[in-house]
Amino acid sequence: MTTTPKPTTVDAAAQASIGAAARELHLPTVRTEAVRLAEIADRERQTHLRYLAEVLAAEVDDRTERRRARRINDAKFPRLKRLADFNIDAVPGIAPAILGHLAGGHYMDAGEPVVLLGDSEAG
Repeated sequence: MTTTPKPTTVDAAAQASIGAAARELHLPTVRTEAVRLAEIADRERQTHLRYLAEVLAAEVDDRTERRRARRINDAKFPRLKRLADFNIDAVPGIAPAILGHLAGGHYMDAGEPVVLLGDSEAG
């Protein structure tokens, strides 16, 4: 039976230091995820650089998601519509390949406009 070792005083001090630094640097995900990711890194015998990469990636991913949610909220759309919820049977004139292209989002990177006309089916 394997048990998780109790945190040492050094670990507790390190956790407090990480929490304080993350708060000062406005890195909320680092503050909340550092210990959990450290346990995973230890269990998987990851290098320090790999651990740091994982912590920073978690912060970036969380910021990206919060930014996306904030932009959707700021847009004040009357209702949220997702391409994944699109009923292809309701508009037989649209080829599945076109939906695949739109789902890829490449048109945004290229600055290509997309115009969708018609009722949004308020359901």
